[in-house]
Amino acid sequence: MELIEALRSRRSALRLTSPAPSDDEVLALVTDAATGPDHGSLRPWRLVLVRGAARQALGAAFAAELPQDRAAERARTEAKPLRAPLLISIVLTPRENPKVPHWEQLAATAVLVHNLQLLLHARGWGAMWRTGPPSRSTHVLNLLRLDPGELLLGWLYVGTADAAKPPPPRPKFDPGNRLFTLRPHGEVVPMYSAAKSGSRS
Repeated sequence: MELIEALRSRRSALRLTSPAPSDDEVLALVTDAATGPDHGSLRPWRLVLVRGAARQALGAAFAAELPQDRAAERARTEAKPLRAPLLISIVLTPRENPKVPHWEQLAATAVLVHNLQLLLHARGWGAMWRTGPPSRSTHVLNLLRLDPGELLLGWLYVGTADAAKPPPPRPKFDPGNRLFTLRPHGEVVPMYSAAKSGSRS
């Protein structure tokens, strides 16, 4: 698949079934995904793969903070990790570095995850990045053995996309609403306006 095609066609897969990529496939994909921008080459992240019965243990941790009398909600929450055959836990492991602030390390980790999603899509796999309250649950953090200072950024749910349930069309987006130009005298204007009136700057 061409890069431009992967960028245009990648969508979050809402429904995922087996199979999922093997550990060896994930290793190869992560190796390539890690080539993204990473100031200082700190690799400020680690990934924890969750498969099989481990998903049930994760689901129990998801629901652990809910009251016992909310049985239906607990059951729905416990079942969330079962919505994909593979969950890749994304852990930010920031390092103290005078030249690389934590926000840059967070950006490098987000780039890794996006690259990984694109690579998975290009290989025919479906994926969806999910977050939510479980990513801040003490029970979940303990289960995944996060160290103090680490941050759980959610999970990539990975598997085979359900062809019978395609995602809705991508919303239209006008990039011109997000593009601006700095003029020589310090004025920042929308790029289209700057292009039309460039002779007056």
